[in-house]
Amino acid sequence: MQKNEMDLRLELLDSLLTTPHRKLEDVKALHELMLEQDSVFYGHLAAWYRGHGHVRDHREVFVAMLLSSQVGAHRDAGFVMLQELPPYQVARVVDFLKQHRGKLPRAVKTAVVRYLRAREANDERFDRAALRGRAAMKHLYATLRIKPGPRAQAVLFEDRPPVGSLAYQVKQLAKAKSAIEQAKAIATHRIPFPVAVGAIRALTPVVLVALLDAMTPQEVINHLATLKKRGAMDHPEVKALVTSKLEAAKKDDRVSAYKAKVAADAAGASDELREALDDVTEAQVLRSGARIRRPTALLVDKSSSMDSALEVGKRLAALLSGIAEAPLYVYAFDALPYEVRPESAGDRASLAAWEKAFAPFYASGTTSIGAPLAALRRRDLRVEQIVVVTDEQENTAPFFPAEYESYATMLGQKPDVVIVRLGQATSYLEKALKAKQATVDVLTFAGDYYALPNLVPFVTRPSRLDLLLEVLETPLPKRTDGHRSLLAA
Repeated sequence: MQKNEMDLRLELLDSLLTTPHRKLEDVKALHELMLEQDSVFYGHLAAWYRGHGHVRDHREVFVAMLLSSQVGAHRDAGFVMLQELPPYQVARVVDFLKQHRGKLPRAVKTAVVRYLRAREANDERFDRAALRGRAAMKHLYATLRIKPGPRAQAVLFEDRPPVGSLAYQVKQLAKAKSAIEQAKAIATHRIPFPVAVGAIRALTPVVLVALLDAMTPQEVINHLATLKKRGAMDHPEVKALVTSKLEAAKKDDRVSAYKAKVAADAAGASDELREALDDVTEAQVLRSGARIRRPTALLVDKSSSMDSALEVGKRLAALLSGIAEAPLYVYAFDALPYEVRPESAGDRASLAAWEKAFAPFYASGTTSIGAPLAALRRRDLRVEQIVVVTDEQENTAPFFPAEYESYATMLGQKPDVVIVRLGQATSYLEKALKAKQATVDVLTFAGDYYALPNLVPFVTRPSRLDLLLEVLETPLPKRTDGHRSLLAA
């Protein structure tokens, strides 16, 4: 059966909830279909995702598709968006076009040439790009047969960086014999953490202080596990500097909300450090300005083998309660519903409070996804949207599709449903609800907690139509260099 235009748009929006994990080919077909069937919406969606999306893989696909589009305004937008990417992502866009689109339009080479020349024109900018993305930049020059400028030739291809260049300073850092010399070099030239760590065998407290001083809050979060391994948390002064960086992360627009939580897990953080990282996550979610203004239910599957659902559920409870201005009802369920309430005062309980509230529950029992919905109906609790964390398998009454129908009758309207699908999942629930003309979105969770904020646009808009209209109202970025793409012949 052919999909209608609305279904296709919503399916593409749903696909943005999922992280392809560097397998861009997994989302290529849907992007191509949308570009072919509704190029106007696709262009605006790419522009909207530029400001609201969290998954780098989708950003790359959007840029690649726009650059290879038949629409001139798309190519202009892709040109602008490519200039904003780091070198490794630009290289991935080029490789995606060659491998999965089977072509490399002239507009792509023009955009990459402009990208590289803009960096060559500023020594400091070029040095930092070359230091962080050396392999990617060499690949771009080589694969597109772009002649590097003298500095690029010396730094990237001849390994003889000019005196005073950042690459030259890294070589000097590797030769430095004392910790004071190393710290001075790092502080003076703000040598990036991954590069400095590779050049220095032993990180003394004085070197760690210099490194941390040069790092952004996001870099501290990204490299927390390495910092901990290298002894940063063993020295009070260094630990205090890490804590101050995490405090600054709460107000830094460049910090990704859920990367803080992922970092806590990766680093095996102490309770104190974990709490600080949780605070970063919560502060960033609140800073987004997104608010849930519709009564919402979060239903979390705790039946056998659903340990991952409980872990996702507690994180979503913290995420949603942090931005909820309308009632939020949280239930764990097996064959029975169990209301989950944090002990902390106020509506915006911390992640730690939700973890404590979920602590008594463990995965066991049979599954009735309809049980918590029945509890809402019997208590006359009215919600306009339902988020269900489940593998969609249900083997015990009351069954969700029938209970949904009863609940919708009580409400006089059909609540929207978002399924957070995980584990050995089926599509039973999605299909059953769509058969009842319910609005259903699906987030396929594959262990990537930093992707959970992708759910926010779906639960903060009054309706799916409002979200689609917001997308269509997002203007495409335009080139400001006086050039415009012409329609392809």
